[in-house]
Amino acid sequence: MKLLTHNFLTCAIKTCKPSPQSYPLHFRGCELVRAEVAYNPLFIIGVLGRLEWGALREGAGELGFTDLPAEKPHFSIPLSSTKASLPDTSTPPADSDIPEEEEDTNMTTSSPSPFSSPLPPNTNEPTPTPALTQNAAHTPDLPPEQDKLLRRLHEVLLETQVQDGSLVCGNCGHVYQIKEGIANFLLPAHLV
Repeated sequence: MKLLTHNFLTCAIKTCKPSPQSYPLHFRGCELVRAEVAYNPLFIIGVLGRLEWGALREGAGELGFTDLPAEKPHFSIPLSSTKASLPDTSTPPADSDIPEEEEDTNMTTSSPSPFSSPLPPNTNEPTPTPALTQNAAHTPDLPPEQDKLLRRLHEVLLETQVQDGSLVCGNCGHVYQIKEGIANFLLPAHLV
């Protein structure tokens, strides 16, 4: 389980929902692993607005990452950096860019079907989307101290994974086990 995921979890017991002590859940006895993930600073900057910074610092501190700043960082990206990474959607594709549908001779009925459009052959290999490829490969021009902090946040949020351990509710003390990177939030019948 990634620390990014932890930031969105709260106790599943109904009586804990209104209590502020039920969030964030606390890590106990955790085994960490690191899995490399492609660095995408634009993703980190985008997700920061959705994170509860206090909960992130608390969870990261429980796992030994005590070097995150006290205040949530704010990054300013030069407009030229973001424009270069986004696809141009200002003009629709020309009619010549849209493939024509071929008549399906294998159809057994003569009525048109909404499912009769030809699909590309399944090659079991994903076709890269140019816009996504450009986004992932593009790194905005940032001052070195901001880039260093973004790389640290990338490491903490995306590359650090809790392999085994537990999450504990600060309100009721219920323990959610983490096995092979997956937290078990199934509750016994008497707690639902």
